Amino acid sequence: MLLSIPFLLLAIPFLASLAFARDVPSNLQNLYTKLLTQKSCKHPLSDRGFYSTEDGPDTYTYCGDHLTDFKILYIRGRGKGHLANMDVDCDGLQGGAGDDGRCSIGASPDYQGITAFQETVASYNVSGVRDLNTYVHPYVVFGNEIESDDSSLDGHKTFDPMQYGVEPLSVMAVVCNGGKKLVYGVWGDTNGDDGAKSMVGEASLALATECGGKEMSGSNGIDEDDVLYLAFTGADAVPGAKGAKWEAGSFEEFERSIEELGDQLVMRIAEDGSASGTVRVSWGLMVWMFVLLVGSHLGGYWI
Repeated sequence: MLLSIPFLLLAIPFLASLAFARDVPSNLQNLYTKLLTQKSCKHPLSDRGFYSTEDGPDTYTYCGDHLTDFKILYIRGRGKGHLANMDVDCDGLQGGAGDDGRCSIGASPDYQGITAFQETVASYNVSGVRDLNTYVHPYVVFGNEIESDDSSLDGHKTFDPMQYGVEPLSVMAVVCNGGKKLVYGVWGDTNGDDGAKSMVGEASLALATECGGKEMSGSNGIDEDDVLYLAFTGADAVPGAKGAKWEAGSFEEFERSIEELGDQLVMRIAEDGSASGTVRVSWGLMVWMFVLLVGSHLGGYWI
């Protein structure tokens, strides 16, 4: 069947979206499912006291259950099914590529003119890139800090991911849409003390749009606590100046530039989504060890 040129032109955006779609790999899907069924974090890296929503419980924490085996950390709440939500962060560059007004200064109540790692972005010396662009760069707001000397904030909870090996602008994996979608981003900002409570669960408009659609804005995010934010430790998680297309003009262009590194980092996670212990031993090695052990008891006749 021959298709008309106008039909093909109309189909191009749809085909492009299909080509860009990414399935959640089975190992990450298994991890996501296991975390949803767990009641709480077994090895919290911070005290509880973080909030996913302003009017919700303060039962959220940064979790290190798989910090040693998979070299990852993430946010989760207490109780089954509680990971984190996704508020929209409008910080950084305004008026750049993709700016459609959804994340304008007036649309975001806590807008900041720069992101936490603006100096690092600028140090890459990429032409025209002075900071992250919430419309283009899928960045995650991860970690909590106090920027004020106000004594009323003494009870404000803080957490520094760098103390556990997570480096600025490193690649992060975000699982959203109820575990159906995987998006790669970078650790690009931190939660400040711009409110009475220490909040978690926030990302750039570009990332939120990929997860929740065009209705996302500076005042509208994802309410469900089913978003998994995975941070990876180590220098090998950092794309650096040349490992990502910081000058990209769209989310799709930037996200593709870190896809290969993201795929490599996700491979740290065991296929079943859980670790068998501090030492992972293959079945082949286990069989060989068994043969040696039995052989030694039989005077070496087995080998």
